[in-house]
Amino acid sequence: MLKTTALLFALSASPALAVGLDVTVSGQANGTFHIDLFEDVAPQHVAQITALANAGAYNGVVFHRVIDGFMAQTGDVEFGRSGGDMAMAGLGGSTLPDIPLEVSDKTFKRGVVGMARANDPNSANSQFFIMFGPGDFLNGQYTVVGEVTSGMDVVDQIKRGTGDNGAVLENPDVMTSVVVTP
Repeated sequence: MLKTTALLFALSASPALAVGLDVTVSGQANGTFHIDLFEDVAPQHVAQITALANAGAYNGVVFHRVIDGFMAQTGDVEFGRSGGDMAMAGLGGSTLPDIPLEVSDKTFKRGVVGMARANDPNSANSQFFIMFGPGDFLNGQYTVVGEVTSGMDVVDQIKRGTGDNGAVLENPDVMTSVVVTP
């Protein structure tokens, strides 16, 4: 309960302060990339991401689904911890409530960051994905929260998964540090 209360406080306090994330990755990819967050486009989603980052919830979370030419997905703070059972990664969220879809005219192109969700368009929570290439079929269906503005070469090196769903079951790359930047 205390952790949830702290996250909700951070959530209410963070939107005006959040402008980006510095994400440090280790594994096959090693380095840092920067995401500019679009508070004006997806204020609820950006507030949730920054609250989770400020609480350290993303530190140690793996890239559990990575599809070559499409996207790299991470952010499952419930089941996606490094060293955990990767069979559950991608099914969880956080202790915070799900967020309704925030549609914009931003398009899914290389480097764009979107919120992952289940079939319900209002089920985004903590997971997000980074596009390796264009994905126009996602436009208007998923919330765009930001864009990688530096370090895309690091993103390009993230270990790819296998099979149709791109699951990374062995030695996935890890977000060792996710820091909110002014």
